[in-house]
Amino acid sequence: MRDFSSDHRWLSINTATVRKQRGVELPLPDILEACARRGIRAISPWRDQVQAASLATISKLVKTHGFELSGYCRGGMFPAADAAGLKAARDDNRRAVDEACELNAACLVLVVGGLPGALAGQATHKDIALARQQVTDGIAELLAYARAQKMPLAIEPLHPMYAADRACINTLEQALDVCDLLDPVKPAAGPRALGVAVDIYHTWWDPKLQAQIERAGRDARVLGFHVCDWLTPTTDLLNDRGMMGDGVIDIPRLRGWVEDAGFAGYSEVEIFSIKNWWQRDCGEVLDTCIARHRSVV
Repeated sequence: MRDFSSDHRWLSINTATVRKQRGVELPLPDILEACARRGIRAISPWRDQVQAASLATISKLVKTHGFELSGYCRGGMFPAADAAGLKAARDDNRRAVDEACELNAACLVLVVGGLPGALAGQATHKDIALARQQVTDGIAELLAYARAQKMPLAIEPLHPMYAADRACINTLEQALDVCDLLDPVKPAAGPRALGVAVDIYHTWWDPKLQAQIERAGRDARVLGFHVCDWLTPTTDLLNDRGMMGDGVIDIPRLRGWVEDAGFAGYSEVEIFSIKNWWQRDCGEVLDTCIARHRSVV
């Protein structure tokens, strides 16, 4: 396993981690400047933050500072209640691929969606099998476009607590089953067209996790690795993620598994924290990420 103790060469900052400073939204250009000052080499920005600043502005800053993108957040949200909704999701996902290409991201991360309408508080139906089929169909359609653009897609399974509203793919096993169905042939060179992002917040609890990471490694499907921690007690299942080392996840063990599976990319810190880290100064949060990446990741 790689030694992270002496530098932060393999640290990436998912920009959600510092999207707020003392509770106020922080513009993405300010986040990128703060990362650059600290020698952070990689980022993973969110689409809404990019759009607020403009794609052209962020693309220029990425090139100016020499950032790499460990991923781009996010595509997905495939299920819909009608044909118009399915078409809107298809069109938006193609735009996401184009944006990821402009920013030269390593992959477009897919949060696949759940029951239509559930995220807004009113699901239009209760058929999760239908939602999962729409996810598979949506990824299949997007994959053809993304493959032509040479942009890998990374399915991110989310914790089962999000099955209704955010993602009906909830285990690494489910995600890899979709990968095997839609992208069975391993290329002779280059990354897989379809793989997975392993976010330990969502997957650490899974008794099959090590075996499924090994499975992903055999087919070179690990395209991203996201880190934070699970707090006990947690006050908010969405927005109370912990800084690495503050919770119950054995992060080095999980990193060892993904590296044994052939992953040699960035550890991407992704923390949503309304009451703690989003209430702090951006610089303090980034400095803590650097320190914890060296000591507990």
